[in-house]
Amino acid sequence: MSGKPDGKLKRSAARFFAVQALFQMETSSQTVERVVREFEAFRFGEVFEDGTEMAEGDLTHFRKIVSEAVNWQAKIDQMTDRALVAKWPIDRIDPVLRALFRAAGAELVAMDTPPKVVINEFVEVAKAFFPEGKEPKFVNAVLDHMAREEKPQAFSA
Repeated sequence: MSGKPDGKLKRSAARFFAVQALFQMETSSQTVERVVREFEAFRFGEVFEDGTEMAEGDLTHFRKIVSEAVNWQAKIDQMTDRALVAKWPIDRIDPVLRALFRAAGAELVAMDTPPKVVINEFVEVAKAFFPEGKEPKFVNAVLDHMAREEKPQAFSA
C-alpha cells in the first residue's frame, strides 16, 4: 500500500511532462524520439536555480502517452474537434491545450486508464498550466465529451 501513492504521483508527473513534450514537439518540429530523450535526460527530477525540483515521473507511462498521442493524433484531433464548438477547431486553440487534449486522448484511445481518472488527472494538469484561468473547466467539458464518445460504457451505470 505504501508504494501506491508514489506510483500515482509519478503517473501524474508523467502526464504533466507528456503535455510539455507534445507542446515542445509541435512548436519546435522536433521528433518524438528526440523530445522523449531530452525529457528523460534533463526534465525528470530537474532542479532549478531557485531550488525547486521537478517530480520524478513514471518513464513508462510518459513514453506510452507521448507515443500513443503521436500514433493516434488524427483520431484524437477529430474527437477534440467534435467536442469543441464549431467556431473553434483544434488548430485555433491554445497550443498547450492542444497538447493536453492529445495526451489525454492517448490515454482514452489507446490505454486502459479509466476515463474518469483521465479527466480528473488532466484537469489537474490544466490547473498547473492555467492556475488563474477558466481553462480547467473547459478541459473538463471537452474531455468529458471525448471520453463519452470513446468509452461510453464507462458512463452507463
